[in-house]
Amino acid sequence: MKNKIITLSLLSVMLLSGYEAQSQNKKQTKTLPAKSLSTKYDAEIDKLLSKMTLEEKIGMLHGNSMFSTGGVKRLGIPELKMADGPLGVREEISRDNWSAAGWDNDFATYYPAGGGLSATWNAELAYTFGNSLGQELRAREKDMLLSPAINIVRTPLGGRTYEYMSEDPFLNKKIAVPLIIGLQDNDVMACVKHFAANNQETNRDFVDVQIDERTLREIYLPAFEAAIKDAHAYSVMGAYNKFRGEYLCENDYMLNKILRDEWGFKGIVVSDWAAVHTTVKTLKNGLDIEMGTPKAFNDFFLADKLIAAIKAGEISEAEINIHVRRILKTLFQVKAIGASDRAKGSIATEAHYQDAYKIASEAIVLLKNENNALPLKLDGIKSIAVIGNNATKKNALGGFGAGVKTKREITPLEGLKNRLSNTIKINYAEGYLERYEVKNKGNLGDITMNGPVTIDQLDPAKLEEAIEAAKNSDVAIVFAGSNRDYETEASDRRNLNLPFGQEELIKKIVAVNPKTIVVLIAGAPFDIEAIKNKTNALVWSWFNGSEGGNALADVLLGTVNPSGKLPWTMPKNIMDSPAHATNSFPGDKTVSYAEGILVGYRWFDTKKIEPLYPFGYGLSYTTFAFENAKTDKKSYAANETITVAVTVKNTGKVDGKEVVQLYTAKSDSKITRAAQELKGFQKVSVAAGKSQTISITIPVKELAYYNVATKKWTVEPGNYTLKLGSSSRDIKKEVTVTIK
Repeated sequence: MKNKIITLSLLSVMLLSGYEAQSQNKKQTKTLPAKSLSTKYDAEIDKLLSKMTLEEKIGMLHGNSMFSTGGVKRLGIPELKMADGPLGVREEISRDNWSAAGWDNDFATYYPAGGGLSATWNAELAYTFGNSLGQELRAREKDMLLSPAINIVRTPLGGRTYEYMSEDPFLNKKIAVPLIIGLQDNDVMACVKHFAANNQETNRDFVDVQIDERTLREIYLPAFEAAIKDAHAYSVMGAYNKFRGEYLCENDYMLNKILRDEWGFKGIVVSDWAAVHTTVKTLKNGLDIEMGTPKAFNDFFLADKLIAAIKAGEISEAEINIHVRRILKTLFQVKAIGASDRAKGSIATEAHYQDAYKIASEAIVLLKNENNALPLKLDGIKSIAVIGNNATKKNALGGFGAGVKTKREITPLEGLKNRLSNTIKINYAEGYLERYEVKNKGNLGDITMNGPVTIDQLDPAKLEEAIEAAKNSDVAIVFAGSNRDYETEASDRRNLNLPFGQEELIKKIVAVNPKTIVVLIAGAPFDIEAIKNKTNALVWSWFNGSEGGNALADVLLGTVNPSGKLPWTMPKNIMDSPAHATNSFPGDKTVSYAEGILVGYRWFDTKKIEPLYPFGYGLSYTTFAFENAKTDKKSYAANETITVAVTVKNTGKVDGKEVVQLYTAKSDSKITRAAQELKGFQKVSVAAGKSQTISITIPVKELAYYNVATKKWTVEPGNYTLKLGSSSRDIKKEVTVTIK
């Protein structure tokens, strides 16, 4: 499969009707619409079903290895082969346990985590991410990627915040849809997870989530709905937790009534690993495949227990056929059966490393830059102190959950060495040690705030070494933050504190070298207010992939002008965040989402709470002005589309990219609303001193709220304010329109 580069405008992406893609080796442009499941294989599927034994059918409904279901070799039906992949295709696992298979050809590209991808605010790069990853999946001869994870970031403490996209449903779906389309363009399935209302790791195996219907529809389901209706995702993963009293892998309301009946989903629902609790109920309520461990594979609920249930008359073979038919349809769709032209793919190629670089370089967020401390001015600089464990820490592997075995992971220290001339001496000091209290590790997933207990005392010798390096260097860069052992699946963090004594380290380094830049590498918010007040320059990076260190060095040195924007709000205090302010995280056996629709910035803006850094925030090495904001009309009917035009002028001296963010507000609404909601965005590149006029379209139906009484999306008539800004707290222009 050739590496494809998107040539469309972001405006086109937001129409979600298809993608104009151009092959690197071809000049003509061809359309790549999202491919929905075809009906052309139905007769063939019926023929296969008629030849299968009951045992063969049931073998397809459950794992027969750690990452595959049963096939039927005599009929040419292959196993359905899966791979984890939030950061890239996971290394090969043994068939019957979690140990590595020990292959020497399963190295892959390490891609930036979901938070980093979202921080690009670039739907074209989301397609690049999916397409590049899809090629790697095919090169490993897999059928399904267990990704993307698109659950809403409800709490900054969430163990998987690094992997999830955003606190905002609109940004979430606009990144998820092109990613899924790019992935599935390579004859593989995306398995969109975790459906749904799976927003904490604490008690995730059993916690019963209670969400009112309007909040469910407006906040927690839009990205899943877009993944089904617009990206035509071929599979969905059911979550561990309960929703309104029923486990989500056997939840009739979510799997049958919403997913299949309302949204028209025709693909397959796969369980999270060991998330199934019954046999008959699970199948009747919408699950198709049970995956898991540590039982013997024939002991799964949908294995021998299912054969017994059929023989006892508790479920019919006709019901079994429904689920097998769905699986066969997806296998035909991705050309795993009956096709000779399936994509071959490629893996760990230079082109893919460059895809990872492009994403990483646009993901980095410049948080503070007083006195133009950045980019680094190297004239007269003879030495740079590089301080911090995170300067050399690798994050492709680590923690509880899926990582990537990669041959290339450029660390920040390596990135600087790659980019600086030999005349500049780098004085490296580890500064702090990554240490944990073994006796207080906590039980994964069992108790609240059960992340590892860190040892936060600095090692005197390491501290002294760091201070000496800073004293004896012209500039100091401290690489601090987190890592994938600290932020991890299966446990939420205990608090927002920076671990390992880093705050004290940074204060001591700044005291001896005022020219200190702080770079934070992490996937979720931390309390960095004290650090912000101490340093002139503050940069936020992510678990940022194979080329992360090179991208970071290029931003610090000014080769790349930073253009990332935060995909979530960074609070000053954890109790300012809605789930914590309402005392509704993590619950015990039940958790009620008491903040309702006021998730993330909606809460901060509506309640007028000042965040440390707002949603959508990110600086540049240049400055931008917004001019001539206007709409194509003054009033619109409910079935029309609003077009907003604005001119973005680069008023500085450096070429750069700005993200125009469009928020809508209705001050006189008769219903409860957030102060403002993101409803459009576009990233635009503008040369220094030049201007670009861009257009953002908003279908009027995007302004709808979910009317619980009528069970319909309803557009409230009246005046709406369209706010154009560079973050949720930096609104530069406003236009008012009337909806008839």
